[in-house]
Amino acid sequence: MASKAAQKRLSKEYINMQREPPPFVWAAPDEKNILTCEFTLRGPPDSPYAGGEYHGVLLFPAEYPFKPPGIKMYTPSGRFQPDKKICFSMSDFHPGTWNPAWSVATILTGLLSFMLSDEMTTGSVTSSDSHKRTLAAKSHSFNLIQARFREAFPDYCTPTLKDLPNMGEQERGKPDTPSTSTLQPANAALSPNPSTLAVPMPQLVLRRTPGAPLQLAMNAGPAIPELHNPITHANKPPVPQGWAASWREVIWEKWRWGVLIALAVIVSKISSAY
Repeated sequence: MASKAAQKRLSKEYINMQREPPPFVWAAPDEKNILTCEFTLRGPPDSPYAGGEYHGVLLFPAEYPFKPPGIKMYTPSGRFQPDKKICFSMSDFHPGTWNPAWSVATILTGLLSFMLSDEMTTGSVTSSDSHKRTLAAKSHSFNLIQARFREAFPDYCTPTLKDLPNMGEQERGKPDTPSTSTLQPANAALSPNPSTLAVPMPQLVLRRTPGAPLQLAMNAGPAIPELHNPITHANKPPVPQGWAASWREVIWEKWRWGVLIALAVIVSKISSAY
């Protein structure tokens, strides 16, 4: 029975694998026992296992992640003995080299890398590349008649081999390039069609009205036809434009402050006279 730590850790790892599947591997936990994890590997291109589908199992201890799992492969590959535990650095043959930070994705990626090497160990066999290719071509047919594979991977029990979520794409997550049919022409803003009219994004600008405090206003950018301008109203007050308007604002401010200062001086003299 899985400990709470193992249950929590494995559940999180399976979710992470679904979000970011590693290349050429996939895993499916047993619904009745989360410590048993069925997996399938795909042979990478340019290898003797290209086109191959290899089914196996990870057998986690209750103390996971503090102890490593046992690993078996069922599909004949010419590299490992079917249904026999495999000895490598991430398996239960080497608890001393186990790192608790390793995950299901890490183990399966490491197993695939080990499969592509020629290192001999417990559970491995020696065969020629041509024999590996022959077994790779027969692997999917072999898996389809295995009840354990059909139960673990029903979505992959198809007449032809179905790709895993990640088949080693180099640029995962790159957004699709928009088709030319959806691109707007460069002069779309001049089109008389309202559906293609380009409306500039509004911006915040400072605006001062004579006799009123400084305010923030929305600047709609370059002028657009009145018919399609949603922020133009008949009763909108005119806004001063150009350098002449700026000088009028400056003169008005100076004159207003001059009158206020003059009144203050007069009031002060009258007060001192009394």
